[in-house]
Amino acid sequence: MRASPYQGPLPQQPVNGQVVQGGSADAAGLPWAGPAFPPTGPVRVPPADAASAVPALPAAGARPAVDPQVARELKRQVAAELHQQLSRLNQASGSEADRATRRQRGRALIEESVARWSDAYAQAHGIPPTREQDRALSEAVYDLLFRAGRLQPYLDDPEIENILINGCDDVWVSRVHQPLRQVPPVADTDEELVELLQDLARQHGGGERSLSTASPMLALRLEGGMRLQAMTEVTPRPYVAIRRHRVASANLRDLIQLGTLDSTLAAFLASAIRARKNVMITGTQGVGKTSLLRAMAAEIPPDERIGTLESEFELWLHTLGHLRQVVPMEAREGNGERVDGRLAGELSIGELIPAALRMTLSRIIVGEVRSAEVVPMLRVMTNGEGGSMCTLHARGPHMVVDRIAELCLEYGSHMTDTLAYRLTANAVDFIVHVTMLDETAVGGRRHRFVSHVLEVAGLGESGRPAMNTVFGPRPELGEVRAVPVTPPHCLDDLRRAGFDAGLLSSPYGTWGAPLALRIGGLR
Repeated sequence: MRASPYQGPLPQQPVNGQVVQGGSADAAGLPWAGPAFPPTGPVRVPPADAASAVPALPAAGARPAVDPQVARELKRQVAAELHQQLSRLNQASGSEADRATRRQRGRALIEESVARWSDAYAQAHGIPPTREQDRALSEAVYDLLFRAGRLQPYLDDPEIENILINGCDDVWVSRVHQPLRQVPPVADTDEELVELLQDLARQHGGGERSLSTASPMLALRLEGGMRLQAMTEVTPRPYVAIRRHRVASANLRDLIQLGTLDSTLAAFLASAIRARKNVMITGTQGVGKTSLLRAMAAEIPPDERIGTLESEFELWLHTLGHLRQVVPMEAREGNGERVDGRLAGELSIGELIPAALRMTLSRIIVGEVRSAEVVPMLRVMTNGEGGSMCTLHARGPHMVVDRIAELCLEYGSHMTDTLAYRLTANAVDFIVHVTMLDETAVGGRRHRFVSHVLEVAGLGESGRPAMNTVFGPRPELGEVRAVPVTPPHCLDDLRRAGFDAGLLSSPYGTWGAPLALRIGGLR
């Protein structure tokens, strides 16, 4: 006899050194606080001849807990039936069923499968499952088949910024203005976790992406614009990092409200976009580079034809509606086989740029420059009409030039520091650096803000690009955020684009007071 999918109260599980009673929500909002399905441990199979061993159904009003193993078994049954149905449908129509059709048919099969299971349970134990229990099991199976399984509740929680998985039972999340917190497992075994990641890769639909011995690394986008990076085989256990963009459709006005910049800097950046200045946004991971790039792109005139190049779609400029002509391009991973020293089927961002130039684009936006594609990107900025943008990882604003040179040297043996510096000086107009100060460990908040805007003013005397700090922090005023420092050399171009030069006269910008910090700043 199969185990019931409905368990009694969950066993107590240690979370961050504290015991949390399963089936309830702690202060961190653990996944079963919402419409979720917590892990219930090993399946308990009741003996057929032991009435006392029949698991008790949850009390009225309690949220039903679903046995993951039962949900997986039903998922496999439904997947097999769905494959047969879709194969017949594809043969009859001569084309592949679309995503909506697959999910609609899958939902119907799930409801039938759960109904059969409930009937069998009622006959075996004389206790019919409630409608809420059936619904919980249906949703668990649906998540396993079409979404992210037991990982889905974390993805659905808008307060979670990062999900870090170090094996199936070592899962951590960080919420807004809270430090990392350990949460219950997302799978019973590492093999089940890898199977989940493989399912997500198949659902991705963006080329040949997989996770296997031949392809031990997986990068893909998830529903809602989240980005996933996973590794296995080259690590002792499967490791996964998922990052959420919490301000997916923000404009510069929204970023003012979030404290990323003030209205003076917002006006400056908006005029730089309208004046077709080439901008490079820099910072470390998770500081908000992509969100700022997306907000600045909202200042592009709506009828301009632009192209976006990304390893995984994160900007979503082609779906937000402001820009009417966007050509979105996504890099393609190889299939694990190597031909002439490279992965077969691979198509990098650098290789997409030449094709993008033939698409009659007025601007090109690269989501993230990571390697040798920096050279074609700089050439686009040099030879095009201007107004192109990209992001780049760099720990500090004054490290950016050397970071660009390092990436340029990956382009080929003919590249030199001198040539890289010349490319940078000719291509980039402004470097906008984003900083994060994390004070959650001392009871504070995470502060994300623009700290510097540097103007690249041609080659300097040493052969390096000359840098002019237009906006920067004012430590003597207790201000760590970017405020006006020096007018740019191209101020007249910005004035022609509608910028009020008088805004640069205030040493405080338009901040009402210095940033309130627990450590540092003015008290």
